[in-house]
Amino acid sequence: MACRHVLPLMRAQRSGVIITISSTAAWEQYTNVAYKAMKAGMIAFTQQVAIQNAEFGIRANVILPGLIDTPMAVDTRARVSGKSRAEIAASRDAQVPLRHKMGTAWDVANAALFLASDEANFITGVALPVDGGALVRIG
Repeated sequence: MACRHVLPLMRAQRSGVIITISSTAAWEQYTNVAYKAMKAGMIAFTQQVAIQNAEFGIRANVILPGLIDTPMAVDTRARVSGKSRAEIAASRDAQVPLRHKMGTAWDVANAALFLASDEANFITGVALPVDGGALVRIG
């Protein structure tokens, strides 16, 4: 809905940046089929917005966070599993190739800041993993 309302304004000014959030779950093995499909759909949606609006100077990119240390991701899993937060965090950290440490919300925010900046003015339609190298294992 946000894109629907902002695109006419961006087209009129012949510039703009749209950044959406998906998940690495869209590209990796994931047991929740509905979640995976929704996140893959966000990638396709963003790529379509990018190609349909490139001629208007509008860029659209999507960020794919991997394992990020947030209360929703870690604390919820600890509560549901009955394990400690430290146990859940250690298990998730071990899955991340880069420094064996989950990312933070700042890592995702910094990726968004880059994509919104003039330094990324020739980047559109990109799905950018912010995952500490986890998707490298897929290929």
